[in-house]
Amino acid sequence: MEIIIGNMAGFCGGVRNAVTKTEKELETNSQIDCLGELVHNKEVIQELEKKGLHTIQTIEEAKNKVIIRAHGIEKEIYEKAKEKEIELIDCTCPKVLNIHKLVQEYSEKGYFIVLVGESKHPEVIGTYSFCGEYKKQLSKQEEINQLVEEIVKSGKTNILVVAQTTFHGEKFELITKEIKEKLKEMLGDKLEIKIENTICNATALRQQETKELATNVDFMIIIGGRNSSNTNKLYEIAKQYGKGALLIENKSEIDIKDLSGVKTIGIMAGASTPEKSILDVVEYIKKES
Repeated sequence: MEIIIGNMAGFCGGVRNAVTKTEKELETNSQIDCLGELVHNKEVIQELEKKGLHTIQTIEEAKNKVIIRAHGIEKEIYEKAKEKEIELIDCTCPKVLNIHKLVQEYSEKGYFIVLVGESKHPEVIGTYSFCGEYKKQLSKQEEINQLVEEIVKSGKTNILVVAQTTFHGEKFELITKEIKEKLKEMLGDKLEIKIENTICNATALRQQETKELATNVDFMIIIGGRNSSNTNKLYEIAKQYGKGALLIENKSEIDIKDLSGVKTIGIMAGASTPEKSILDVVEYIKKES
């Protein structure tokens, strides 16, 4: 059995930055709070908790220094922390911070901001808070008609469209194409639309590599947290383009019987998946098959 591990599998730069910063802080602080999960991976969180990391859900719960997770937070939380004199260690992914600056800048210029992403994802919730008064979030094409109605009703003709950093690249292209076409029909030459593909390069490359792997192997295994947006996107792609796919968080979820008759396996992992988890899966398959 041949096992092919994707070159882009595992930690992205933003996650590595967040984990490294947190580990460094824990070397000199026995207890540190983190507002929400630092990254979407149980094994990573458990290891950090052993060293003194404590996950809280609201800034009001803070009793120590507070780590800002890789996904970022709402604008209002920064203000609350300042009022309460809570020291923040900002581990927000630099690419997410750049989107915060971008949408805030354009909202101040009077643009209507469209954020394409998953409504309940912490990154989207954080970014949306920087979008100003005229804004709309959507995640699928079925929501475009309502978006167009709201834009027309607002009287705005200058529009900025951005994406969650881990959104599905092909879906973003389809959504933005339809948004542009329908707004052009309604607003004509008055329309000024700026589309910024803010999907992280690492995310896009990981999705593309997953597609290529899936089409060239007998079976795909995607490793990562089930609450991880980018991991779930990889699984969707693997199912769409491959012959078979499995989403797991660790090696214990593999039933070796499912791999019976499989000659080639492709492995891809989400941006929050540590290298150890990937190697554990590979070793387990080799040992049991």
